[in-house]
Amino acid sequence: MPRRSRLFSLSSLARAYQRNLKAFARAAGAASKPVRVKAVSKLRAAPRKNAVAPVPPIARTPRAATKPVPLRGEWISGVAPGPAGARRFHAYVPTGLALRASEKLPLLVMLHGCGQTGRDIAAVSRMNRLAARHRFVVLYPEQERVANAQGCWNWFERRNGRAEAEAATLLAAVDKVARRLPVDLARVAVAGLSAGASMAVLMAALFPDRFCAVAMHSGVAPGTAESAATALAAMHGSREAHLPDLPASTAAATPALPVGAPAALPPLLIVHGDADGVVSVRNAAATAQLWAGALGARAGAVRTLQRGQRYPMRVTEFKTRGRTVVALREVVGLAHAWSGGAAQRPYSDPAGPDASALIWAFVARQFGK
Repeated sequence: MPRRSRLFSLSSLARAYQRNLKAFARAAGAASKPVRVKAVSKLRAAPRKNAVAPVPPIARTPRAATKPVPLRGEWISGVAPGPAGARRFHAYVPTGLALRASEKLPLLVMLHGCGQTGRDIAAVSRMNRLAARHRFVVLYPEQERVANAQGCWNWFERRNGRAEAEAATLLAAVDKVARRLPVDLARVAVAGLSAGASMAVLMAALFPDRFCAVAMHSGVAPGTAESAATALAAMHGSREAHLPDLPASTAAATPALPVGAPAALPPLLIVHGDADGVVSVRNAAATAQLWAGALGARAGAVRTLQRGQRYPMRVTEFKTRGRTVVALREVVGLAHAWSGGAAQRPYSDPAGPDASALIWAFVARQFGK
């Protein structure tokens, strides 16, 4: 998708960002109307802690039984060019891996929230610990401040095409990492917090054939906003939740699909706090119903789960043909922060259920299906 930067002057962008900063400061206290879920056609197969302010079966060949190849754990940095310009990234490869010949590892893309960096979300989520335990690579892309003054992913800038261009650029980062590291492109998932969560579901909706699973922590449905102004209303839960249209170019670029035919959405995990004053929890239920409707899934009974002294959570699973394709987890008492995150970190609440463990468990179940 071509860049559209010439449509906007630097001065108009600066004024827009200043307006957004003031609006977001008022976001937590603003009242809002309930979310209305727009009908989905058969198009797709059948305050406790600090807050992040968003602007919100492939068959594999058997592995050969040969001598393991050592792989040194490290951080690898790079730059990925794309339709939205270049974006920096860091990839974490766990220490002490020993790969068999031709073995490749799963990849989890982690998208930070506003005011964060990739290193910040890595520290808050402690996802690298799980990567070391379960043998997968973690990719942390970085938003550039010239692209968004608050460091937010531009998931909402759909009217001018910037959101789709940024999603395609992030996908280019995935491909670049896969060329440098032993990554299995048949086992890729994307997750994010706040603005990163909203971009994660947008990527999964635009490129559904590229992801096995997606996780949205405190985000907004991917087609719910078209601009910075509508993003604020979407965050408050007062916009109709709907999916973005799949571009014909995306379908045409997918060999397994005829031109214009959309792929089925990947399974979705939603984690959201019911005390979130920045992104309304109504967005969680609206997105779950929307995604489930596109997959022909029905909701099961709501259950309440609690582990030890951590916050309880209400769990709703949407299934089709016996398989859970959408899992909604609403955390009681959690504000706009990573649930179960590292202590004494911004945008993190260690008293919540471990969102990182929930995400990886959900993602891993999708591999090979």
